[in-house]
Amino acid sequence: MTNALPSLDDAALPHFIDFDSGVDFISRLPLANPLQAEVLLNRFLDGLLARPPLALTYLRLLEQVRVPLCFVEEELAHRYRNKPLPLGEAEEWAFRQVTGIWRKLTRAYAQCAQLDAGADDPEHALRVALILHRCLYYTDMFIVEHHRARRELPAGTWLDLHGYYASAEEFGIATQPIADALDPLARPTHCMAIYAAALLCDLAGPYSLAEADQALVRRWAHHWAPLVGIVAVDAGETLPAFVVDLMQDAGLKPSADCLNSEHVRRIDTRRLGNALTQVRQQLAQRIPPAQIGLGEDCTPGRCRHLLDRLAKPWALARAVRRFRRQPTSGIARVAGGFEAIHYLVAGREFTQPENVRIYSRQEFDRLFVFRHMDDPGAQLQIELERTSYRPDNWEVVNQSASGFRLMRSLAGAKARHGQLLALRPHDGDRYFLAQICWLMQDRGGGLVAGVEALPGIPHAIAVRSVITATGHPEMYGRAFLLPGIPGVNPQAALILPQGTYQAGKVLEVHDGEGLSQVELLQVVQDGCDFERVGFRRIG
Repeated sequence: MTNALPSLDDAALPHFIDFDSGVDFISRLPLANPLQAEVLLNRFLDGLLARPPLALTYLRLLEQVRVPLCFVEEELAHRYRNKPLPLGEAEEWAFRQVTGIWRKLTRAYAQCAQLDAGADDPEHALRVALILHRCLYYTDMFIVEHHRARRELPAGTWLDLHGYYASAEEFGIATQPIADALDPLARPTHCMAIYAAALLCDLAGPYSLAEADQALVRRWAHHWAPLVGIVAVDAGETLPAFVVDLMQDAGLKPSADCLNSEHVRRIDTRRLGNALTQVRQQLAQRIPPAQIGLGEDCTPGRCRHLLDRLAKPWALARAVRRFRRQPTSGIARVAGGFEAIHYLVAGREFTQPENVRIYSRQEFDRLFVFRHMDDPGAQLQIELERTSYRPDNWEVVNQSASGFRLMRSLAGAKARHGQLLALRPHDGDRYFLAQICWLMQDRGGGLVAGVEALPGIPHAIAVRSVITATGHPEMYGRAFLLPGIPGVNPQAALILPQGTYQAGKVLEVHDGEGLSQVELLQVVQDGCDFERVGFRRIG
C-alpha cells in the first residue's frame, strides 16, 4: 500500500513569524508516529521555504529541527535499508520521502544564506561556515541514502557537493570549527571534514558492502576525516594517482582524467594511513574495538577484515586485480533461492532419501494403482519433474576468471547483496554457484550486479543434523558440496542455509550414493542466505 502525503497550497502552510512559534510547532511533532511526523516536517519546511522568516530566526529554526528530523528519517529509512531490489511500492515511497526531505533541507539552508545580508556582523562568517557545513552534511546524507538503497546517484549530485565545498574554500572558512548536535561525542567539526568523510565513504565501494558494514565505514570516515587534508594543486605540479576535480560529477578520479589543474584538489591521507596502521596493530594485540574508538557493535574479527579492506583505497592505492576483466556479451541464466538453485544444479526435484521418505496419501494411491507396472513410481516421477524453476536472463557486460558483471531490467526476481545464485553463463552448459558481491539499481531503473563464482563444481546433496533438540531425527534439507581444487581451494566445503553452522556440529550427508557424517569446522564465506563451511569427515 502506498503512503501518500497530502498536497498543500501556500495558503495552507504554517507561517512562522518568530522563533517561538516555530519551536512550538517542533515540540508537538508526534515522534512515536514517524509517518505523521513526516507529514508535519514537510509542512514545516515547505512553510519556511514559501514564507521565510528573518534570516537569524530561519537559521535557528533549522538548527532546532535537526535532531527530531534525523530521528524520523532514520525510522523511515528502515523500510528500505537492506532490502532486495527492486524495492516494493511502500519501500520506494519511503526512499523518495527521505531523500526528498534531505534535498528540501539543503535548499532551506541555502535560502537562509541568501537572506543573511549582515556581512558587517562579526558573526556573519561563522554563520556562513555553519550553513555551508549543513549543506554539505545533508547533501552527504542524500548520497548515503542512495548507498543504503543501492541506487545510482542522480546526475549532478557530486557537483552539488563540490560546489558547497568550493564556496567554503572561497570564503576561507573550510576549517572553521562548527558545533554539531548530531555528533555522538559532541565534537566540533568543519566543512573540510564532512567533505572528506563523503569522499572516504565513496572510496570504500559502498555498493559492495553489506548494510551493517556501510554504517561502520561511515562512522569511521567521520571519526577520522579531520586527519585528511584537501590541498589545491599548483600549475605544473605532479599529480598523485587520484585527485578530486571540482568540475566533474564524481568523487575521486584518476589524475589522467583531470586536465584543468585550477579545479583539482589533492587528497592527503598520510595521517589517516598512520592512524589505520596503529588501530590494526592494537586489534592484533587483542585490545577491544570499543577501547580504540571503533564502536561497541562490532567484533574484533569483523573490524580487522573491514580495516584490511579499507587500507588500500583510503591510502589512494590502486587495487591490483587478481584476474583481468574481458569485455564480452551474451545472456546468462541466473536464479536465486535454495530450492531453485538445488533444482537447477541437480537437474531434478528435491526428494527425501528413501531411508526417511514418507509418502503422501496421493503418492501412495498412485503407487497402488500402478503397482503392476515394471516401475510403479514412473508416473510419480513424471509428476514431480513438472515443477520448474525459471531462471532470469541477465546480460553479460564483462567477465573474468572469478566472476561476471551482469545487468538486466527490473522484470524478474528480486536480487539482494550477498545472495547465493545458480548461474549458467552464456557459453556454458551447466550451472555453478556464485554470490552477488555488489549490487546497484541504475538511473534507468535496471539492475547492475557483480557476481563472484564460488570455486568448484557444485554437487546437490541432502543434509540433516545428527543430534536434534527433540532427540528425534529430522528431515533432510538441501545443501551443496564443493570439492577441493588443488592449487586454488584445496579444502572441500559445504554450502548450507544461513544459520545452520555451529562449531563442532555433526551433519549426516546423503550424496545420492550413500550416507556419511561430517563435523563442521569454520565458516569460510557467508552471505545473506548461505554459509560456506569447512568440514572434516567422521570415520
